[in-house]
Amino acid sequence: MREALASGTVSDDLILNILSRRREPATPHSIVTSEDRMLSHPPIADCASYDRLRGYDAAA
Repeated sequence: MREALASGTVSDDLILNILSRRREPATPHSIVTSEDRMLSHPPIADCASYDRLRGYDAAA
């Protein structure tokens, strides 16, 4: 454990911490989307349309 020895402090907590960091999965690559996949008309929130679909007699 070169990393533990290089820090100057050797303890079981430090060694367990180093080992757990080495087991962590690699971070995934970010996904880059192109301009042609972007929405040309983003959705608009219209809660009244849901009320119309439910009907006016539905419990609020």
